[in-house]
Amino acid sequence: MKSAIVIFPGTNRERDMALALKRATGKEPALVWHSGQDLPKVDLIVLPGGFAHGDYLRCGAMAAHSPIMAEVKKRAERGVTVLAVCNGFQAATEAGLLPGVLMPNAGLKFICRDVHLKVERSLRPFTGRYNAGTVIRVPVAHHDGNFYADKETLDRLEGEGRVLFRYCGPDGSPEDVNGSARHIAGIVNERGNVLGMMPHPEDLVDPLLGGTDGAGLFQGLAESLAA
Repeated sequence: MKSAIVIFPGTNRERDMALALKRATGKEPALVWHSGQDLPKVDLIVLPGGFAHGDYLRCGAMAAHSPIMAEVKKRAERGVTVLAVCNGFQAATEAGLLPGVLMPNAGLKFICRDVHLKVERSLRPFTGRYNAGTVIRVPVAHHDGNFYADKETLDRLEGEGRVLFRYCGPDGSPEDVNGSARHIAGIVNERGNVLGMMPHPEDLVDPLLGGTDGAGLFQGLAESLAA
Protein backbone atom coordinates (compact mmCIF):
# COMPACT_ATOMS: atom_id res chain seq x y z
CA MET A 1 0.00 0.00 0.00
CA LYS A 2 1.32 3.40 -1.00
CA SER A 3 0.22 6.43 0.98
CA ALA A 4 0.65 10.20 1.07
CA ILE A 5 0.17 12.66 3.93
CA VAL A 6 -0.82 16.22 3.04
CA ILE A 7 0.91 18.89 5.13
CA PHE A 8 -0.49 22.38 5.66
CA PRO A 9 1.11 25.27 7.55
CA GLY A 10 0.27 24.41 11.17
CA THR A 11 -0.04 20.64 10.67
CA ASN A 12 1.55 18.90 13.66
CA ARG A 13 0.46 15.25 13.52
CA GLU A 14 2.12 14.18 10.29
CA ARG A 15 4.99 12.46 12.13
CA ASP A 16 2.63 10.41 14.30
CA MET A 17 0.61 9.45 11.23
CA ALA A 18 3.72 8.53 9.23
CA LEU A 19 4.96 6.25 12.00
CA ALA A 20 1.57 4.51 12.27
CA LEU A 21 1.45 3.95 8.51
CA LYS A 22 5.01 2.66 8.34
CA ARG A 23 4.34 0.27 11.22
CA ALA A 24 1.34 -1.15 9.37
CA THR A 25 2.75 -1.22 5.84
CA GLY A 26 6.55 -1.27 6.18
CA LYS A 27 6.70 1.69 3.78
CA GLU A 28 7.40 5.36 4.36
CA PRO A 29 4.45 7.53 3.26
CA ALA A 30 5.09 10.47 0.95
CA LEU A 31 4.82 13.89 2.59
CA VAL A 32 3.12 16.36 0.25
CA TRP A 33 3.11 20.14 0.79
CA HIS A 34 -0.28 21.78 0.35
CA SER A 35 0.66 24.55 -2.08
CA GLY A 36 1.21 22.32 -5.11
CA GLN A 37 -1.09 20.08 -7.09
CA ASP A 38 1.35 17.23 -7.67
CA LEU A 39 0.10 14.24 -5.73
CA PRO A 40 1.85 10.91 -6.32
CA LYS A 41 -0.15 7.87 -7.36
CA VAL A 42 -1.11 6.34 -4.02
CA ASP A 43 -3.72 4.04 -2.51
CA LEU A 44 -4.35 6.24 0.54
CA ILE A 45 -4.35 10.01 1.09
CA VAL A 46 -4.24 11.29 4.67
CA LEU A 47 -5.32 14.71 5.93
CA PRO A 48 -3.71 14.75 9.40
CA GLY A 49 -4.32 16.69 12.58
CA GLY A 50 -2.96 20.04 13.67
CA PHE A 51 -3.99 23.65 13.18
CA ALA A 52 -3.90 24.23 9.43
CA HIS A 53 -3.26 27.90 8.66
CA GLY A 54 -3.56 28.60 12.38
CA ASP A 55 -7.24 27.61 12.30
CA TYR A 56 -8.13 31.19 11.38
CA LEU A 57 -11.67 31.75 10.10
CA ARG A 58 -13.24 28.33 10.79
CA CYS A 59 -11.10 25.31 11.53
CA GLY A 60 -10.11 23.73 8.22
CA ALA A 61 -11.72 26.46 6.11
CA MET A 62 -8.46 27.79 4.66
CA ALA A 63 -6.99 24.30 4.23
CA ALA A 64 -10.06 23.34 2.19
CA HIS A 65 -9.00 25.92 -0.41
CA SER A 66 -5.33 24.96 -0.59
CA PRO A 67 -4.25 24.03 -4.16
CA ILE A 68 -3.67 20.37 -3.28
CA MET A 69 -7.27 19.90 -2.16
CA ALA A 70 -8.63 20.12 -5.71
CA GLU A 71 -6.57 17.04 -6.56
CA VAL A 72 -7.53 15.30 -3.31
CA LYS A 73 -11.20 15.78 -4.21
CA LYS A 74 -10.63 14.43 -7.73
CA ARG A 75 -8.88 11.35 -6.37
CA ALA A 76 -11.65 10.77 -3.82
CA GLU A 77 -14.27 10.98 -6.59
CA ARG A 78 -12.30 8.32 -8.49
CA GLY A 79 -12.41 6.02 -5.47
CA VAL A 80 -9.04 6.63 -3.82
CA THR A 81 -9.23 6.11 -0.06
CA VAL A 82 -8.95 9.23 2.12
CA LEU A 83 -8.41 9.27 5.89
CA ALA A 84 -9.11 12.64 7.51
CA VAL A 85 -8.28 12.89 11.22
CA CYS A 86 -9.10 15.78 13.58
CA ASN A 87 -8.09 18.95 11.70
CA GLY A 88 -8.21 16.82 8.56
CA PHE A 89 -11.85 15.97 9.35
CA GLN A 90 -12.58 19.67 9.70
CA ALA A 91 -10.92 20.38 6.34
CA ALA A 92 -12.80 17.49 4.72
CA THR A 93 -16.18 18.87 5.78
CA GLU A 94 -15.20 22.37 4.66
CA ALA A 95 -14.12 20.97 1.28
CA GLY A 96 -17.40 19.08 0.83
CA LEU A 97 -15.81 15.64 1.02
CA LEU A 98 -18.04 14.86 3.99
CA PRO A 99 -21.31 16.32 5.27
CA GLY A 100 -21.79 18.31 8.45
CA VAL A 101 -19.55 20.73 10.29
CA LEU A 102 -17.26 20.62 13.33
CA MET A 103 -18.21 23.35 15.81
CA PRO A 104 -16.56 24.46 19.07
CA ASN A 105 -16.90 21.89 21.83
CA ALA A 106 -20.03 22.23 23.93
CA GLY A 107 -17.95 23.27 26.95
CA LEU A 108 -15.92 25.76 24.87
CA LYS A 109 -12.73 24.16 26.15
CA PHE A 110 -9.89 22.29 24.47
CA ILE A 111 -10.22 18.57 25.24
CA CYS A 112 -7.04 16.48 25.43
CA ARG A 113 -7.51 13.02 26.93
CA ASP A 114 -8.25 9.42 26.11
CA VAL A 115 -11.83 8.60 25.17
CA HIS A 116 -13.68 5.43 24.26
CA LEU A 117 -15.22 4.79 20.87
CA LYS A 118 -17.79 2.21 19.86
CA VAL A 119 -17.19 0.71 16.42
CA GLU A 120 -20.61 0.84 14.79
CA ARG A 121 -19.74 -1.20 11.67
CA SER A 122 -17.01 -3.54 10.53
CA LEU A 123 -16.44 -1.95 7.13
CA ARG A 124 -13.44 -2.27 4.82
CA PRO A 125 -11.11 -0.56 4.36
CA PHE A 126 -11.37 1.36 7.65
CA THR A 127 -12.90 -0.82 10.37
CA GLY A 128 -12.57 -4.28 8.86
CA ARG A 129 -10.18 -5.31 11.63
CA TYR A 130 -12.77 -4.54 14.32
CA ASN A 131 -16.04 -6.28 15.11
CA ALA A 132 -19.19 -4.18 15.24
CA GLY A 133 -19.79 -3.21 18.86
CA THR A 134 -16.10 -3.30 19.81
CA VAL A 135 -15.06 -0.54 22.22
CA ILE A 136 -11.61 0.97 21.68
CA ARG A 137 -9.66 3.63 23.56
CA VAL A 138 -7.95 6.45 21.64
CA PRO A 139 -6.87 10.04 22.42
CA VAL A 140 -8.63 13.23 21.40
CA ALA A 141 -7.07 16.70 21.20
CA HIS A 142 -9.44 19.32 19.85
CA HIS A 143 -11.35 22.49 20.56
CA ASP A 144 -13.74 22.23 17.61
CA GLY A 145 -14.82 18.60 17.55
CA ASN A 146 -18.54 19.07 18.06
CA PHE A 147 -20.04 17.36 14.99
CA TYR A 148 -23.26 18.92 13.78
CA ALA A 149 -25.59 18.27 10.86
CA ASP A 150 -29.30 18.83 10.33
CA LYS A 151 -31.75 16.07 11.27
CA GLU A 152 -32.25 14.94 7.67
CA THR A 153 -28.50 14.50 7.19
CA LEU A 154 -28.08 12.73 10.51
CA ASP A 155 -30.93 10.36 9.71
CA ARG A 156 -29.38 9.63 6.32
CA LEU A 157 -25.97 8.94 7.88
CA GLU A 158 -27.57 6.56 10.35
CA GLY A 159 -29.83 4.89 7.80
CA GLU A 160 -27.00 4.33 5.32
CA GLY A 161 -24.68 2.92 7.98
CA ARG A 162 -22.18 5.72 7.52
CA VAL A 163 -21.49 6.34 11.22
CA LEU A 164 -18.41 4.21 11.93
CA PHE A 165 -17.39 5.54 15.36
CA ARG A 166 -19.43 6.87 18.25
CA TYR A 167 -18.25 8.29 21.58
CA CYS A 168 -19.07 5.98 24.46
CA GLY A 169 -18.08 4.91 27.95
CA PRO A 170 -15.83 1.92 28.68
CA ASP A 171 -18.92 -0.32 28.67
CA GLY A 172 -20.13 0.94 25.30
CA SER A 173 -22.91 3.16 26.65
CA PRO A 174 -23.25 6.56 24.93
CA GLU A 175 -21.10 9.35 26.36
CA ASP A 176 -21.13 13.05 25.58
CA VAL A 177 -17.51 14.08 25.01
CA ASN A 178 -17.86 17.36 23.14
CA GLY A 179 -21.53 17.85 22.30
CA SER A 180 -21.43 15.97 18.98
CA ALA A 181 -24.84 15.15 17.57
CA ARG A 182 -25.80 11.58 18.44
CA HIS A 183 -22.29 11.12 19.92
CA ILE A 184 -20.83 10.81 16.41
CA ALA A 185 -17.03 10.59 16.30
CA GLY A 186 -16.42 9.35 12.76
CA ILE A 187 -18.33 9.09 9.47
CA VAL A 188 -17.75 7.98 5.88
CA ASN A 189 -18.97 9.43 2.62
CA GLU A 190 -21.63 7.77 0.46
CA ARG A 191 -19.06 5.74 -1.45
CA GLY A 192 -17.36 4.58 1.75
CA ASN A 193 -13.85 5.61 0.68
CA VAL A 194 -13.51 8.79 2.78
CA LEU A 195 -13.42 8.57 6.58
CA GLY A 196 -13.44 11.62 8.82
CA MET A 197 -12.91 11.19 12.55
CA MET A 198 -11.92 13.52 15.38
CA PRO A 199 -10.03 11.07 17.66
CA HIS A 200 -6.41 10.16 16.88
CA PRO A 201 -5.98 6.39 16.25
CA GLU A 202 -2.40 7.04 15.09
CA ASP A 203 -1.44 7.92 18.66
CA LEU A 204 -2.30 4.52 20.09
CA VAL A 205 -0.56 1.96 17.87
CA ASP A 206 2.42 1.05 20.05
CA PRO A 207 2.50 -0.55 23.52
CA LEU A 208 5.13 2.03 24.48
CA LEU A 209 2.48 4.72 23.96
CA GLY A 210 0.04 3.00 26.29
CA GLY A 211 -1.90 0.71 23.98
CA THR A 212 -2.58 -0.49 20.46
CA ASP A 213 -6.32 0.07 20.08
CA GLY A 214 -5.75 2.31 17.05
CA ALA A 215 -3.55 -0.18 15.23
CA GLY A 216 -6.48 -2.12 13.78
CA LEU A 217 -7.50 0.81 11.61
CA PHE A 218 -4.09 0.99 9.95
CA GLN A 219 -3.73 -2.76 9.67
CA GLY A 220 -7.13 -2.90 8.02
CA LEU A 221 -6.15 -0.20 5.55
CA ALA A 222 -2.90 -2.00 4.73
CA GLU A 223 -4.72 -5.29 4.11
CA SER A 224 -7.56 -3.80 2.12
CA LEU A 225 -5.41 -1.54 -0.07
CA ALA A 226 -2.47 -3.86 -0.62
CA ALA A 227 -1.41 -3.88 -4.26
